[in-house]
Amino acid sequence: MRVVIAGGHGKIARHFERLLASSGDQAVGIIRNVEQAPALRDLSAEPVVLDLESAAVDEVTEVLTGADAAVFAAGAGAGSGAARKETVDHGAARLFAEAAERAGVRRHIQIGSMGVDRPARPGTDEVFAAYLRAKKAAEDDLRSRDLDWTILRPGRLTDEPATGEVHLADTVDYGEIPREDVAAVLVALLEETRSFRRTLELVTGGTPVDEAIARL
Repeated sequence: MRVVIAGGHGKIARHFERLLASSGDQAVGIIRNVEQAPALRDLSAEPVVLDLESAAVDEVTEVLTGADAAVFAAGAGAGSGAARKETVDHGAARLFAEAAERAGVRRHIQIGSMGVDRPARPGTDEVFAAYLRAKKAAEDDLRSRDLDWTILRPGRLTDEPATGEVHLADTVDYGEIPREDVAAVLVALLEETRSFRRTLELVTGGTPVDEAIARL
């Protein structure tokens, strides 16, 4: 399986790329900075340098052509302002989904965020509120497309080692989840038809990943 990943140098993406390589699949990581390419090659992933904030849809379509799945794991990241939440978390996600449609890549997984479908609490930091709005807009856009999409909403992300046990369902109580466990769930979801056209929430739990997938 050839999987194209937007945000290919992100922490979740690098765990994901390592797991794909270990199972004999080919990861293609889209990155903005050419200096990140060696890190992807070390994970047996193919780096593609392309800025999704400024790229044309035809450029992204070319990268996606021939892929079996597309995974949007990009984000503006900590320290970015409200404007980049819109251009990356919404705009780049929309561009990537449109390119997947044009390339005929039906399987599409997008990393979302828990809480985007609830109004921001009074006093919420404006940048964080902009992030939630951008994530929600990206989700709404993906749901409108003729793709076999899944939106995966993890809880608070940590860099703790994987536990291998999760709680995955349409709705879960807020909690945290190691990025490495998110990557394992992404791998398991790639060919899971019961996850198509569903929004799933994910936190650490007491169920092994394979069993959690089987319960969908």
